[in-house]
Amino acid sequence: MRLWTTLRAAARNRRGIAGPPRFLTYTVTFACNARCVMCDSWRMDGRGDLTVEEIGRIFAQIPPLDAVRLTGGEPFVRQDLGDIVRLAGERLRPLAMHVTTNGFLTDRIVRVLEGRDRSVPMTVLVSVDGEGRKHDEVRGHDRAWEMAIRTLRALAPRQGELNVRLRVNQTIVDAEGLEHYRRLKGVLRPLGLLPQPVIAYETSATYNLERGIDVAPTEPGRFDARADLDPRALRAWLAEVQEDLRALPYPERLGKRYYLSGIGHRLLGGAARPNPRCVALNAHLRIFPDGTVPTCQFNSHAVGSLRERSFEEVWSGEPAGVQREWVARCPGCWAECEVVPSAVYTGDILKEALRRNTAAAPERREGGRA
Repeated sequence: MRLWTTLRAAARNRRGIAGPPRFLTYTVTFACNARCVMCDSWRMDGRGDLTVEEIGRIFAQIPPLDAVRLTGGEPFVRQDLGDIVRLAGERLRPLAMHVTTNGFLTDRIVRVLEGRDRSVPMTVLVSVDGEGRKHDEVRGHDRAWEMAIRTLRALAPRQGELNVRLRVNQTIVDAEGLEHYRRLKGVLRPLGLLPQPVIAYETSATYNLERGIDVAPTEPGRFDARADLDPRALRAWLAEVQEDLRALPYPERLGKRYYLSGIGHRLLGGAARPNPRCVALNAHLRIFPDGTVPTCQFNSHAVGSLRERSFEEVWSGEPAGVQREWVARCPGCWAECEVVPSAVYTGDILKEALRRNTAAAPERREGGRA
C-alpha cells in the first residue's frame, strides 16, 4: 500500500499536481557546536525551537511518510533528540529515518541510537570534510577531526546491532577538498566506509541570518560553487568518485551518481541536465526549528507556522499556493538535499539511470570484443 501511494505521488509530481508530503526534512535546531566556514547556522542561538510537546502535536497531523530526515544546526545539541526520534517513528511511521551530525557528541549520539526503536532503519551521516587539520579548519573547531573519528569508530562495528547505516559526508569547500577526498578514503577504508562528497554552494537561504529571502539560481544550469575548481582536476575527480561508488548498495549508488552527474554538467558545461521537476512544498516538506514551513533550501519565504496553525491550514493555504507557483517557475537548483527527493518522487532518477546504461552499452560491447 505504501509503495502504491508513493507511485501515485510520483505521477502527480510529474504533472505538477500538489499532494500530501512523502518526505520530511526537519531542522530540529539551528544551534550548533561547530563554526563551519560554509554556514551561518552557528551564529543563531536556537531560542524559540519547538518543544517536544509541540513537535508531537504537529507530527500527529502529518500523514504517514516514506522518510524523515532530522538535521540542524547540530541535531544532537538538543538533549531531547531521543524524544524527537521516538515521536517521528510513532506518529509519522516512516519506512526509514536519517540524521545528519558533525559527530562531536559521541556519547550522546550512541545513547540516542541505543535507545530508539530499532525496527526502523536509521542512516547516520557524519560530516568529515578533510583529513586531520583540514577538517578542523573547515568546521572551525580544533578537535573536530578527533571527535568525528571517535564517533565513526564507536558506530562502525555496531551498525547491524543498532540497525544503522553509517555514512560519511564530505563537503568540498575549496580545491584542497578534492585531494582530501583521496586521503579520507585511506583513513576510512579500515572502518568499511567511503566518503560521499558534495560540492558546497556559495549561499543558502536556509543557513542564512536573513529570513524570507530568495537566493535560488536565476537560469537553468546555474550552480555557484563556493570553491574555485580547476576543470581538469574536477573532471578527473568526478570520474574517480563515480568509480568508487561501485562499493555502495545500488539505491545509494543511484542517488549519488544522479547528483554527481548534475554537478559535472553544471560546473563543466553549464548544462541543466538532469533537471527534475522540483517537489518542494509537494512531496518534500521542510520544517524549520520554530515550526515555520519554508519553501526550499534556497527560498526561505514561509507559507505558515505549524506552531500557530494546523498542518492542513498551512499546507492548503493561499501562501503555499503562491510559493508552489514560484517552485514551478524556478529554473532548478542542484543542492543534493533538494534534487534527490525531486528525482525520486518524479521518477527522474530511474529515467537518468536508464539513459546512462543505454549510453554505456556500446562501450561495454566494444570492451567485450576487445
